[in-house]
Amino acid sequence: MNSYRIATIPGDGIGVDVTTEAVKVLDAVLLGIEWTEFDWSCEQYLRTGAMMPRDGVQLLAGFDAILLGAVGFPGVPDHISLWGLLIPLRRAFGQYVNLRPVRLLPGIESALRDRRAEDLDILIVRENSEGEYSEIGGIHNLGRPEEFVLQESVFTRAGCERIIRYAFDRARERRGDLCSATKSNGLIHSMPYWDSVFDRIAAEYPDVRARQMHVDALAAEIVLHPDRLDVIVGSNLFGDILSDLAAAVTGGLGLAPSGNINPDRAAPSMFESVHGSAPDIAGQGIANPIAQILAAAMMLDHLGETKAATAIDHAVAEILAEASIRTPDLGGTNTTTELGTAIAERARKLADR
Repeated sequence: MNSYRIATIPGDGIGVDVTTEAVKVLDAVLLGIEWTEFDWSCEQYLRTGAMMPRDGVQLLAGFDAILLGAVGFPGVPDHISLWGLLIPLRRAFGQYVNLRPVRLLPGIESALRDRRAEDLDILIVRENSEGEYSEIGGIHNLGRPEEFVLQESVFTRAGCERIIRYAFDRARERRGDLCSATKSNGLIHSMPYWDSVFDRIAAEYPDVRARQMHVDALAAEIVLHPDRLDVIVGSNLFGDILSDLAAAVTGGLGLAPSGNINPDRAAPSMFESVHGSAPDIAGQGIANPIAQILAAAMMLDHLGETKAATAIDHAVAEILAEASIRTPDLGGTNTTTELGTAIAERARKLADR
């Protein structure tokens, strides 16, 4: 039996509620997980002036993976919470892939009319370490009439090549179709460069249908013709926006997991739900834990525990299809704990088969 050291950072708001359920589900399908919880959050920031301690990266480096809840709280600006915790961890651990599977789950009605599960199954590969999310820039001439803000984007050859090649590999494993999000008609330097790298790598994958779409047209495609899409690769900003849009049309962010992946496995990868901390409903027992549970399943799959991960995926699908246990956002009256427990019990039975 394999054993794993997993760090949890429940974070703020409902991040705490849903992480509790994800841990419960993982313990139901896999023995040998040693959990260590880190109380790093906006509340800690308000107490100490930092989202995590100075040696936070070193404290996490020895773990096999990280399960992150959600960060964000009124009174703490979003750029403080993200740049104080999530983004530094992504970059310190070389998590240059943000992987966001988007699919219509059984029993869930899409926001799009007359769409079936087979029409909505997209894998979004988002560059996670550079691009538009750069620290280079600043506010100049503050308080004067000529005040201005400069925000630089960074696209390195190595960064573009590795994320695009990763996306081609995933497309080859799926339906063999890869669409690149670009905006080369408006961004005169960065996007033409991205396009040139995409075209060059596409020549190495003659078995994959490779195409490019401007990001605004691609957003419309997700809404109008999602069945035409398989794998999407995009820069940090484009991937972020498109994945939230795709999640919205497949039932909402409460069902959308994600992984911050270090493909080389030289450092721990980090898994999280896409939704925010929703402090207005925190602690009320009504948050939907499915996104966090599916993120935990992604973590198990990354660790090579395919059987346990599959058991969780199937348990979620079965519980949703039966429609007897649902949280309020899904039209039900059950609590976070009740839904989490039902998934854990079903996943345990499936894993034991």
